[in-house]
Amino acid sequence: MSETTIRPSGHLVTLINTFEVDPAKQEELVTVLNEGLDKVFRHRPGFVSAHILASKDGSRVVNYAQWRSPEDVQATLADPAAQEYARRTGALGKPAPVVYTVVSAVNAP
Repeated sequence: MSETTIRPSGHLVTLINTFEVDPAKQEELVTVLNEGLDKVFRHRPGFVSAHILASKDGSRVVNYAQWRSPEDVQATLADPAAQEYARRTGALGKPAPVVYTVVSAVNAP
């Protein structure tokens, strides 16, 4: 099993998509996101890893994904199969995708 390491190396691009969701639809949104990761996104060039987080109150879902380059992210977002999952997730929650660079990471001593 491999684990993602978050570090300010500047070598990876981080896409964080935060969804506002009706708590009654949170589980369905998580299911669709995981399906998309398994069937489409993890097979795309430049994909490194992704994590899905669900808020305890049911109102939010976060997709934290790491990619090798901004071009890999853009190519994936232009892919028709990825666009289909974007439509499906957008129908379940209000997405707010933003690309980030990790500038610091602090671990316990």
